[in-house]
Amino acid sequence: MIRRRLIVRGRVQGVGFRYACEQAAARAGVRGWVRNRSDGTVEAVLEGETSAVESMTGWVRQGPPAAAVTGVDVTDEDPEGLSGFTVR
Repeated sequence: MIRRRLIVRGRVQGVGFRYACEQAAARAGVRGWVRNRSDGTVEAVLEGETSAVESMTGWVRQGPPAAAVTGVDVTDEDPEGLSGFTVR
């Protein structure tokens, strides 16, 4: 199991990013959460099997159709054993 924290930049708020991320995470079997930050970025924490988290990291780099992702900062962290995936 691995854990990653992602900070997503670009046009990522007001475009359904968090809810699309929640759906994509459910399909991938990834646990964690996603939230808007006051600086206009989106923050996501992803936990799960390496291949599932890698897949979600790739999804985040694209985002939903209305988003325009310009960059993603990725930080590896120690897993905490989260359950489910929530929008904060």
